[in-house]
Amino acid sequence: GIALGAALAAGLTRLLSSLLFGVAPVDAATFIAAAGLSAMAAFCAVYVPARRAAAVDPVEMLRSD
Repeated sequence: GIALGAALAAGLTRLLSSLLFGVAPVDAATFIAAAGLSAMAAFCAVYVPARRAAAVDPVEMLRSD
């Protein structure tokens, strides 16, 4: 998802260049920072639920249903 978003953003930079202040339309550092921030936000969003799901014993969960 992040790679697809970065590719689309790179393709749309010419259309959105009037909204970019102080940044070149194709600035590698900005793209890397945006991708890294998106990946970090995704990791933070799924970390706690994944840890909770991993802590549950599957056999115990199946017996409770």
